[in-house]
Parts: sequence; C-alpha cells; structure tokens
Amino acid sequence: MKKIPGSLIHATFAPQLMEAIGGVACKRGEVFYIAGGTVRDWLLGRVPHDLDIAVCKDAVASCKMLIDVLEGGALVKLGTEEEEAARVVWQGVCVDFSTYRAGAKTIEEELFHRDFTVNAMAVALDDGCGEGALIDPLGGYEDLVAQRLRRCPGAFDSDPLRMLRGYRLQAELGFDLDEECIAEIRHKRSTINGCAVERITAELERIMSTDLAAEAWTAMVESGLAFEFLPELEKGLGMEQPGYHHEDVLYHSLLALKETDRILSGPRKYFQAGCGVIESYLARKSRCRRLRWSALFHDLAKPATRSSGTMDGERTTFYNHDRVGKDMFLEIAARLRMSRKESEGIGRLIDMHMHPFHLSTVRRRQELSRKALLKICRRAGEDLPGLFVLAMADSLASRGPKKPVKSMEEEVAMLFAEVQRAKERYIEPVLAGGPLVNGHDLQKVFGLVPGPHFRRILDEVELAQVEGKIHSRRQALSWLESYLRGHKELRSGQ
Repeated sequence: MKKIPGSLIHATFAPQLMEAIGGVACKRGEVFYIAGGTVRDWLLGRVPHDLDIAVCKDAVASCKMLIDVLEGGALVKLGTEEEEAARVVWQGVCVDFSTYRAGAKTIEEELFHRDFTVNAMAVALDDGCGEGALIDPLGGYEDLVAQRLRRCPGAFDSDPLRMLRGYRLQAELGFDLDEECIAEIRHKRSTINGCAVERITAELERIMSTDLAAEAWTAMVESGLAFEFLPELEKGLGMEQPGYHHEDVLYHSLLALKETDRILSGPRKYFQAGCGVIESYLARKSRCRRLRWSALFHDLAKPATRSSGTMDGERTTFYNHDRVGKDMFLEIAARLRMSRKESEGIGRLIDMHMHPFHLSTVRRRQELSRKALLKICRRAGEDLPGLFVLAMADSLASRGPKKPVKSMEEEVAMLFAEVQRAKERYIEPVLAGGPLVNGHDLQKVFGLVPGPHFRRILDEVELAQVEGKIHSRRQALSWLESYLRGHKELRSGQ
C-alpha cells in the first residue's frame, strides 16, 4: 500500500506550520486530510507550493484557529454557499481548507466529488505527523503512473470549468486526457458558457504560462471547446493561405504557438548575436505568456481581411490584418476581462508582427537607414526582442513550397542583430542624453501653439540626432529653424 512519509511533509513545509495544523485538528477533535494537488505533486516527486486540507466541517473556523496558533497569517475566503473554503497565507505559503464537497460524510466519499482522479487522493494528517496510507478510491495513483487524466464521476456536471481545467492540467503536467473524457467534453462543451468569464481567463492564463501551451490549445481546438469561448478562432479553420504557408489560418497560428514554445525553451538555437538580450527579456515570465498569446492571435484578422483576386487564390491578400487583428484582440481581451496592461502589450505585438518582415524586404535591396531602424525601435519599445521572437515563430510556422526566402529565419536573426546594434550605438546614447529641445522651446523660441504636431516635430529632432546631423542644443535650434521653414503647415498646428 502506497504511503507518504511524514518526513516528506516536514521537508516541504515548515515544521511550525505542520505542528500548528495538527494542533488545530486536535483541538477540533477531528482528522484533517492533506488532499488534492499537494498529494499529487508529492507522488510526482515535485515540491508543492500550497497545502490543501480537507475537513469535514467549518473550514473558515479552522483557518481562524490556525491564524491564532501561528500568531500571524491572513485569511482569504474562497468558498461558495454550497461549499465552504478559505485560505491562510502565512510566510508566503497558502494553506487551503475546504469542507467535504456535496454533503459527503467521509473523506473517501468526498474524493469522488473532485475533478480528476489524480487530484482525488488524500492522506490523513495525524497531529502533524502525516504518516499514513494513501487514500485513493478512484485509482488516481495508477493514472498518475500512466500520465493519464480521467475525470471523477459527474465532474463536468458539477462544474463545467473542469473541462478547461483538464487541458490546463495537460499543459502543466504533460499528461493526456483519456478518450472517454474527451468524448464527454465534445458532448458538453457548450455548458462552459455558464461559467464566470474570470474563471475561464484564469485557466487560460495558466495554460499560457506553461511550455506545453500549444499542445493544450490544439487539443482544445480538436474537441471544439476552444470555440465556445473564442469563436473567432473557428473562422480560421479551413481558410487556405498563399503558397508560402502549408497550413490553414488556424493551424498556422497553433503551429506558431508551438514554435514560440520551442524558442522560449532555447532562444540561443535561433538567435546567435544578441541572444543575451533576448534571454534577459524572456527571464520575465509575464513576457513569455504575452508572446504565447500574441502567437496564437497574430493572424486573428485574416478571415476578416481576406481578399482574393483570382479563383486559384494565388493573389489572396490580407491587407492590414495586423492592425485589424490588434483591434479584434482588444475586443476579445475586454470580453475575457484581461488586465489592461496585459492586453495592450499583446495587442501591440500583434499590430507590429509584420514589421520585421517588411524591414527584411527593404534590407535585401539596400542598407537600412537609421530612420527605419529608429522607427522599429520606437514602435516596439521594450518589446523589441519579443517582436523578433514572434517573427521567428511566424516564419518557422510557414513551410509552404512558395515561401519567399528559404533562409527567412536566418534573415530574421541577422536583422535583429543589426537593429540591436543600431539601438546600442546610435539610439540609446541619444535617449540617455535627454532631448536637446522640448515643447517649451517650441512655444517660447518658435511661437508654436501646442498640439499633436509637437510630437512629430520633436521626433524629427530626435531622428536628426540619431543620424548624427546635430549634437548640441544650438545645432538643434538652428536645424529646427530650417525644418520649420520647409514645413510651414506645422507653424499653424496642422
């Protein structure tokens, strides 16, 4: 019989915490059970970050008693009217207490009401010792060994969000949902529309925080679940593209997401020069998540912008799909109630995703001007490395027989290196030195009326600095005098 030794518990969580929980159980005169993800992670050899405790009653009261014993900690209520649950946050550790679900009287009965069998295991916590046999009424340990996700009886009827959670667990654990589970998701997928959108978004964000996001999204597409909360994706299904693509719009986007996962796991394979800059950029997990969202939605607007001039589709175009795609995504983000900062960052990458390819086309014909280099740096800002990661993924996901340049990935990497060099040599020194003139000068020296045209004028001064035409304030004022003589419309604020 499988056992989880008490030494493992104490090696994971502070002895003071475990002794306090055991003390609360003793005072309440009942057995507490460590259950769910905590037990699953122990059996997988992982270090659980949170501690899940199942109690027969009074979860909130147990939390309050624990805070008293610990003489510290914050209480967070989590439950519903039907199921009481609460959390104690103590020294960065979350201890979740939940009462037995669906009126269960025993821990064995309670485990039947959980989501997946790998989360339906428990072990008794006896005065903080934790030594005891694994309680596993649904064969969760066997599924764990087989890396299989099986639903508990009636799991999706109790909470349709568990269908989406299955794909999140697939992405986090690397397991596969079993066929019966997938069949039921196909049958009941529409019921997820009854779930709060915030809960759906939270699961999607967790999927996008994993290295297997593409596999999970592909599985969600194939079951049809993804189309329930993102119907826009389905419009790309079956929509063919010109010969430099080998997939339809939807599966190209899924492949771009997969290529993004690969790049994030080893950027040095794709970018030699400037790789340190990209690695530093990707060190922030929120940026990796943003790139995955951008990859999935970068061609979102192709169905809406598609135009074909011939029957065979060879002149099919998707003009402005980048700009339109940004607007479409921001509408989706608002519907999903994503954070404004997150959604705007993703939208900006979608809007810019064609810029490196346009610049590469120019670069084949002529040397890039500092104006062109400054433009992409200004536009991308701190997301410049991310923009090139997205472009690389987009190119890798395009393998059609008429792909314009077979060495496109090499071009993208070389272009990034060139842009980064220009940024370090010409652009950052100008920005670090501060502006030579400002809006106050435009008003007092040149008598201009403030307005949106001020930004255009000051940008031109900055460009002149980057191009090495001016180096001092006096030169800047002289240059501005000449510039404004040639652009008289700016004096009237046009």
